[in-house]
Amino acid sequence: MAKSVKVKDLLKPSLFKQISGNEEALEREIFVAEMNRPGFELAGFFKHTDFRRIILFGEKEIAFVKEMSKEAQLACFAKLANDETPCIIIAKGYSCPEILKNIAIKRNFPIFETTQATGRVSIDLTATLDEALAADTLIHGVFLNIYGKGVIMRGDSGVGKSEIALELIKRGHILIADDAIELYHIGQSIVGKPPAVLSNFLEIRGIGVIDVSKMFGVASVLKQDTVDLIIQLDRWLPSREYTRIGVEEDDIFEEILDVQIPKIVVPVTGGRSMAAIIEAAVMNMQLKDYGYDSRKEFVNRVLDNIKNKTI
Repeated sequence: MAKSVKVKDLLKPSLFKQISGNEEALEREIFVAEMNRPGFELAGFFKHTDFRRIILFGEKEIAFVKEMSKEAQLACFAKLANDETPCIIIAKGYSCPEILKNIAIKRNFPIFETTQATGRVSIDLTATLDEALAADTLIHGVFLNIYGKGVIMRGDSGVGKSEIALELIKRGHILIADDAIELYHIGQSIVGKPPAVLSNFLEIRGIGVIDVSKMFGVASVLKQDTVDLIIQLDRWLPSREYTRIGVEEDDIFEEILDVQIPKIVVPVTGGRSMAAIIEAAVMNMQLKDYGYDSRKEFVNRVLDNIKNKTI
């Protein structure tokens, strides 16, 4: 079932003055995040109009309306204020055109006025709707912010994800979610956060559930973050070949909600400082973001050494 947001839950009375429509009108649902600035519609072109969008009038639209005849306004506004359109917002302190207002009152259609700048209204409402209507999924793992990167650790039950997370938190990194992670496709990124019931908690076998914010302070937890890297923790198997230099295979990605997230596989075995290894993996990723690839640097040094010896 498609997600939706009701008009009454989106537009705050402190910022938006309702000038038409009753309580029933505010029950209209919004299914898409984008706004519609009705330039072509005011000119009479409706062929590709998506009426599911909120219609936003700014300075240019109001100026255009003033140049329209009454007949043109009647024909245009009758199409805009339909059963599918969630509402119309008049921004920048302008008043609703009288003909549009009369049609809206007759049809119990919601129109709002605001003193906010048109661009600000569009940005704020689009961001709010983008998050509220985002595609979502739930995965198991531990989600932390490590050196400013959102890192999800995944692996089989009992591999030690929460214990590694505890060590990373002790080293100054930040917990976002343990065990269950809610993921949302917002804009071009994947954003993760914990289910409300698990917020701030970390489960450690043999100890139980601990409240990280109480134990390490409020700065040790975050409500949500963007997912930048997935680390797959696998139990070490002597028969399996693992990456050593880093040029043995192409970069790995995992697709989450149609977004490709960089992924690395790290073997877990006794005697390895997993917290330090994960920190190194994140720092290596940051170096790549800055344009430095240690794998390529190593290969170049080897090639240069071979070349020098053959001269």
